[in-house]
Amino acid sequence: MAHEKNHDYHILPPSIWPLFGALGAFIMLFGMVLWMPKQGGGPWMFLIGLAMVLYVMYAWWAEVVVESHSGDHTPVVRIGLRYGFIMFIMSEVMFFAAWFWSFFKHAMYPMNPDGTSPLVDGVWPPVGIETFDPWHLPLINTLILLCSGMAATWAHHALVHENNRQDMKWGLILAVALGALFTVFQVYEYSHAAFGFSGNIYGANFFMATGFHGFHVLIGTIFLLVCLLRLNRGHFTPEKHVGFEAAAWYWHFVDVVWLFLFAAVYIWGG
Repeated sequence: MAHEKNHDYHILPPSIWPLFGALGAFIMLFGMVLWMPKQGGGPWMFLIGLAMVLYVMYAWWAEVVVESHSGDHTPVVRIGLRYGFIMFIMSEVMFFAAWFWSFFKHAMYPMNPDGTSPLVDGVWPPVGIETFDPWHLPLINTLILLCSGMAATWAHHALVHENNRQDMKWGLILAVALGALFTVFQVYEYSHAAFGFSGNIYGANFFMATGFHGFHVLIGTIFLLVCLLRLNRGHFTPEKHVGFEAAAWYWHFVDVVWLFLFAAVYIWGG
């Protein structure tokens, strides 16, 4: 009786995953540093670290799911999980703010070709850069991503307000399919770009901003796919669905970032 739990908090047992994940991240980073100047062992060390990080993600989150089914995720714990994920999204907002800052800065104050000082009457995009027409494939991708976000919202509404698991299933299927289609179109767009990543600041900013967003779309698609697999295993209830809620928040964040990219980079920046 002295050790009986009489609170709503979840006291975590000792875990190896934080240490193993930090070690994998360090190996991955060190491998990238060696890979950039094309020294020996870089790619292999990077891949080993990446495999370690991916394994930690799978194993650690699997334990979180088990904790939920064991009754450890009380209402107080679920609030903490939501706050933690909101803080994560805020860090992602700051990440993309840096790329927008770089894009706007170089657009308003274009640099000399040697990068020494801003041009008084500089041209943006730089001379020789043929930008994408925003009203063709970028507009189609915008509609695809917005429709995917609507499908995720449909799935969330079906679970929380109707407890309709069949509609939730089809909403997730549609959201995942449209997310994958967005990625395919993004790769197709990159393959037809009239400018490269290196040699000009416009290309560097464009590919870093849209490329990292594309990476987030890929992660979000996998996130929703995992939710779909969990749904098929009988997970999620109208009262307990923090994992799916986090996936939906992440997906809407990806939607909003793309709207800013479409307006700033494709329309205004073009």
